[in-house]
Amino acid sequence: MPRVKRAVHARKKRKSILSQASGYRGGRKNLVKQARNTVEKALQYSYRDRRNRKRDFRRLWIVRINAAARSHGLSYSQFMHGLSEAGVTIDRKVLSDLAVHDDAAFAELAKVAGVHIGESA
Repeated sequence: MPRVKRAVHARKKRKSILSQASGYRGGRKNLVKQARNTVEKALQYSYRDRRNRKRDFRRLWIVRINAAARSHGLSYSQFMHGLSEAGVTIDRKVLSDLAVHDDAAFAELAKVAGVHIGESA
């Protein structure tokens, strides 16, 4: 059986882990065992939170739309129902941006939603 010399590959693996752990505090940045555990956990968090970020942004958009809709006399659900009845297909991200930056355009959408709520009720 041929001899296997591991030094180069082992050093490469340790160096990779420590480079990923740069910026951590204490032994987590320069002790290989602690750094490996911390980096593995950080990668788990980053995988999970790439999915959670989508939820968080949707929640933020809904809060912004609700606040703007209430300033025009509608709840979020009434506003969204009115828009769907009117056939307006603007996603929540754009609606949120309009609510924050362009109150006149959002007011027009609220007016359209309000008219169609009256028709469907």
